[in-house]
Amino acid sequence: MPAAPRIAPSILFTPQEWAPFQTRSAWVGPLLVLHCWAVIGLAVTAGVMAPWLIPICVMVVGTRQLGLAILMHEAAHGGLSRNARLNDFLGHWLCAVPIGASLKDYRPYHLRHHRFVQQPEDPDRMLSAPFPVTPASLRRKLIRDLTGQTFFKQRVLLPLAQIRAAPSSSDSAKGLRSSSPTSDSAKGMHEAAHDYESIVIGRSVLPFLAFNAVLLAGFIAAGVWWAFFALWLLPMATWFPMVTRLRNIAEHACVEGGGTNAFRAARTTRARWWERAFIAPYWVNFHAEHHLFMHVPCWKLPALHRAVRARPQGRAVEVAPGYLDVLRSVTTRPAP
Repeated sequence: MPAAPRIAPSILFTPQEWAPFQTRSAWVGPLLVLHCWAVIGLAVTAGVMAPWLIPICVMVVGTRQLGLAILMHEAAHGGLSRNARLNDFLGHWLCAVPIGASLKDYRPYHLRHHRFVQQPEDPDRMLSAPFPVTPASLRRKLIRDLTGQTFFKQRVLLPLAQIRAAPSSSDSAKGLRSSSPTSDSAKGMHEAAHDYESIVIGRSVLPFLAFNAVLLAGFIAAGVWWAFFALWLLPMATWFPMVTRLRNIAEHACVEGGGTNAFRAARTTRARWWERAFIAPYWVNFHAEHHLFMHVPCWKLPALHRAVRARPQGRAVEVAPGYLDVLRSVTTRPAP
């Protein structure tokens, strides 16, 4: 299958118009990582000092855990720093590892998604392919997220299945890769892992556990051991999976024509302030523009959105008024 259609910037912009979108800052990316952790720290502090705020703090922390995934995604495109080593350090150790991911493994996976978006070879296609779904089906998915079932499957069952399917030590000693088909159980768990996004894999488990052990030790030393569970682990087990699912649905579900039209590869969603705070941080809602020109830094996507929409070709981009509108558009009522 050929790669997904692409357009050159010259189709829309003069060299002078395109120049601002090509430049990358040396300091914005690191500041975004700092901002993400600062918001997490402030939300945790607020929850410790005023426990009645914990439900709101859980939503804030869970959204910023998604923010770490988004900034890891930015690092996968080399957008966090002009310096490749600093970009990868920030993207892996300060963004990916805390949420149980691996920048090294995510990058080729994600770039394949860009190359074959909405094609059969797109590794993320199974995220959007089931849509539209009935409201009851969507409700069950969101309930699984908010009750921790998705988290348990991703963080416990999937790694265990991968460990059972790992090649024997003798094969490893010979430097061989397992060429035998994956077991049915491992296949099932691997496919289930795509319920919202394949950023958590077995090889990232040990760094993830080590980071969280250090974090727990810090909470214990501060005399608030319970806050690790209530204000870090609980958001990761509930709100983070749910908003990640909403992100995936909004990006590609029920967007037709991406196989032949680069302007239809993804959807952009106009996020209100509360949606940016609780669902879509760091301009992740400008996904159509990101697929058009994937190397434009995330903080320049709002300006790119305005520039693209000002061109006649940009009218083909699907733009949703908000996330609730997206959910209405990807659900269908069962026939009576």
